[in-house]
Amino acid sequence: MFFSVLTISDRCSEGEAEDKSGPLLCELLSEEGEIKEYKIVPDEKDKISEALIFLCDEVKSDVVFTTGGTGLAPRDITPEATKAVIERETPGISEAIRYESLKITPKAMLSRAVSGIRGKTLIINLPGSPKAVRESLAVVLPVLSHAVETLSGNTQSCGGNYK
Repeated sequence: MFFSVLTISDRCSEGEAEDKSGPLLCELLSEEGEIKEYKIVPDEKDKISEALIFLCDEVKSDVVFTTGGTGLAPRDITPEATKAVIERETPGISEAIRYESLKITPKAMLSRAVSGIRGKTLIINLPGSPKAVRESLAVVLPVLSHAVETLSGNTQSCGGNYK
């Protein structure tokens, strides 16, 4: 699988803070496949959308993970930028992450993260903290290879048993 990671943070994009979630995602995902691209952009809808389009259409990532900008703060607009570029939503992914996260913290209900498909790329919004990134990734990893396989057009194993 080919992954890209997009960190959304004003402070990290300006060099005022160190991005810890993006590099952690890259490290964890490198065990599952190849990291094609890692970028940091500010909390600006146009820049987020442009980066997502680039990672999907030009880089041809199988899965793009975003980290940051999914909460209630005024500049948290990652879900809106993602919705602007996806063709179909995959709400079950975001619901599963929130469901499992609620078992850890009630603050998970404040997440507005979304996920969806652009072309043959799956985009998944994750929270901005390294702890939440690790926990959220553990929820989706078991289904990623099947999702990528299905998106590529191979539907022969749909409906199979998964453990």
